[in-house]
Amino acid sequence: MNDTAVPEATTVAGNRVILTIYAALVGLAGLMGFLIGIFLEDLQPVAMFGVVDVPPTPVGLAVYGAITIAVVLGVFLGLVMVVSRRA
Repeated sequence: MNDTAVPEATTVAGNRVILTIYAALVGLAGLMGFLIGIFLEDLQPVAMFGVVDVPPTPVGLAVYGAITIAVVLGVFLGLVMVVSRRA
């Protein structure tokens, strides 16, 4: 049995699973930001990446949470994808 041969369908399905999990985590971060904005009071504005002030509204915190998680996880996901292609 040849262990080095990986069917293309497995690679595509694996990428789809990882991207689905990534999208779900970004959506969950947005939802949590929205809920924090609804239920907590007297919140201060947050600075996204230290540059853009985001208002502490439900929508503002949802955007902040989703974009922050998308960028942080996206960097690591991109690195993993690059390394896995070279392996």
